[in-house]
Amino acid sequence: MTFKVKTHIADEKSLNRTITRLAHEILEKCKGTENVGIIGIRTRGEYLANRIARKIEEIEKVKLPVGVLDVVMYRDDFRMKVKLPTIEITDIPFEVDDKILILVDDVIYTGRTIRAALDALMDFGRPSCIQLAVLVDRGHRELPIKADYIGRNIPTSDGEEVRVKMKEIDEEDGIYLVEEDK
Repeated sequence: MTFKVKTHIADEKSLNRTITRLAHEILEKCKGTENVGIIGIRTRGEYLANRIARKIEEIEKVKLPVGVLDVVMYRDDFRMKVKLPTIEITDIPFEVDDKILILVDDVIYTGRTIRAALDALMDFGRPSCIQLAVLVDRGHRELPIKADYIGRNIPTSDGEEVRVKMKEIDEEDGIYLVEEDK
């Protein structure tokens, strides 16, 4: 399936402003940085988590612990896929027990990735709280999952997707609304 760009929603500057706002919202809701850890969901959630952590460090002069979570084996559609998924390393270099964890992903859609992430996190311990930060909420939830921090709400229709590009892997920053190329 191929896609064509329907709308260029955000460029590098706009993306950076959104990340700055997310960092400030996290600091406000968590009342600072005490006992807070950030965990990004592979792949783009990992880079977004690192950017948010750097922005918080810039603002508060405190370095938050950051981890990365691979949820492939926790997905409910794992066995339904024809092609075997690539399993990446989960790296959470800090104790999660009694921490406020900020789980970060680029786009929330059905909620199934987040459900898988919550299941995976419980294997690492018992955080005091898990909050969800997403760059884009595109709607269409299938599970009762809601983000605590949302960079942008971008409602989509059938055949549309939101694509986030990050310099770390895409050589550019941006958010695009794309549709199936028919």
